[in-house]
Amino acid sequence: MNWRYATKRMTGQKVPKEKLDNIMEAIRLSASSMGLQPYHVLVIEDAELRKKMSAVAYKQPQITEASHLLLFAVWDSITKQRMDDFFNQVAEVRGVSIDTQKQYREMLEGKLKRETPEETFQWLARQAYIALGTGLSAAALQEVDATPMEGFDNKGMDELLGLKEKGLRSMAILALGYRDAANDKLLGAKKVRRNKEQFFIHMN
Repeated sequence: MNWRYATKRMTGQKVPKEKLDNIMEAIRLSASSMGLQPYHVLVIEDAELRKKMSAVAYKQPQITEASHLLLFAVWDSITKQRMDDFFNQVAEVRGVSIDTQKQYREMLEGKLKRETPEETFQWLARQAYIALGTGLSAAALQEVDATPMEGFDNKGMDELLGLKEKGLRSMAILALGYRDAANDKLLGAKKVRRNKEQFFIHMN
């Protein structure tokens, strides 16, 4: 964690497939409320597409200089089909009947009834951020630079990638690659964090 930082300039060097696969697998296995995983991760390597993405991401250099971009796209809502797919998968993987999940499903349906669509979406979005954090840690363990990015026009990105038609909304990008030592002004800057006495509150 001391080694990693929000890399602003990257060399374009490709992340080896094994390391990329390890990072992606960590994200796939990340914690998620109720195990729902209400998001998809778009793995973007195509240079021409990233040039177009750069236009809606305020020309930030990581968009085109990274080896890969992982775009976290959140479900716009929990539809009946998505709920059915989830509980069917639970039944299949754990070898249990759908009937044994009735109470579990009623709990989720009750939560959705109590919330506004925006409240539900914010809950879904937070699950994507948990996975984003897992990806950042996994990348550091692989000694791959990673930059979390929110600075882009979400509506423009959704339109560019055709996300609305898929029932998705762009939320964040994780740029993966290798730091450009010659051009990244943040390289070598001391990490600024509150010390543990200021940061942690022990409730003894």
